[in-house]
Amino acid sequence: LVFLLCACRQFPGCGNIVTFSQFLFIAVEGFIFEVNFGRKKPAIPLRYYFIMVTMFFTVSVVNNYALNLNIAMPLHMIFRSGSLIASMALGIIILKKRYSIFKYTSIALVSLGIFTCTFMSAKQVASDSGLNEEDGLQVFLWWLLGIAALTFALLMSARMGIFQETLYKQFGKHSKEALFYNHALPLPGFLLLAPNIYHHAVLFSQSESFQVPGIGLTMPIMWFYLLMNVITQYVCIRGVFILTTECTSLTVTLVVTLRKFVSLIFSILYFRNPFTAWHWLGTSFVFVGTLMYTEVWNSLGPFLARWRKRPKEE
Repeated sequence: LVFLLCACRQFPGCGNIVTFSQFLFIAVEGFIFEVNFGRKKPAIPLRYYFIMVTMFFTVSVVNNYALNLNIAMPLHMIFRSGSLIASMALGIIILKKRYSIFKYTSIALVSLGIFTCTFMSAKQVASDSGLNEEDGLQVFLWWLLGIAALTFALLMSARMGIFQETLYKQFGKHSKEALFYNHALPLPGFLLLAPNIYHHAVLFSQSESFQVPGIGLTMPIMWFYLLMNVITQYVCIRGVFILTTECTSLTVTLVVTLRKFVSLIFSILYFRNPFTAWHWLGTSFVFVGTLMYTEVWNSLGPFLARWRKRPKEE
């Protein structure tokens, strides 16, 4: 995340080249080590992967473009944490699942937190003192379009999670295979974004020189940021795909949400992003609601009871 934010701060529209690099790296690695240069047949029919890939590619691109629509990075991360709500809602509608009142309450808290942060960010955009009334309205309308894009990506991502869950139940667990096909099949789609990717590749090459510690290699610093982001993202996404084969889509969403919140707090502290008390309140609502959903108190209860008994037994 640190490397991604460093890149986005210098070149706000660089999301496409970052995403393309991540997809290309994972696809090449999977082509060599997972499908054995194309000799290994997929366990899940390719037509299902094409459906999943369409969803995955769309979500990635829409989320990237939202950053160009006056959506600040902290708001972008908080809004995407609403995937927990979207996943539960679609689970109820599509899979006919039902949950306890306690879990519905936790989702209400998460919703309230996201609404608080979104509303306060809207006020900040609308009251930008550096813009006249006409320009301020235009900026606000672009911001609304960004919120619509994030909402669409949120629902699409939740639907993709449910689709994955049903596939793994039907064909078995194949996390490495799914990781490869979800990143290899969308690569031709990046041809539509080729001008933007090439433009940022040129900008990256023109960035200041940086000497890589330990090996003495000198390279443009933006390419170094990109390389580090690709490597760390690979480790992260591989873990997520393994998790999708072991847990339900809602549990996976919950784990990813917690990871996003850790990233959010770190980015705010590290980059000193503007974050008001209302934003912190909204963030706390989301965090507490997430903990309520996991029913962590029930898990801690037996542990604390045993811990209290230890001195007496000794």
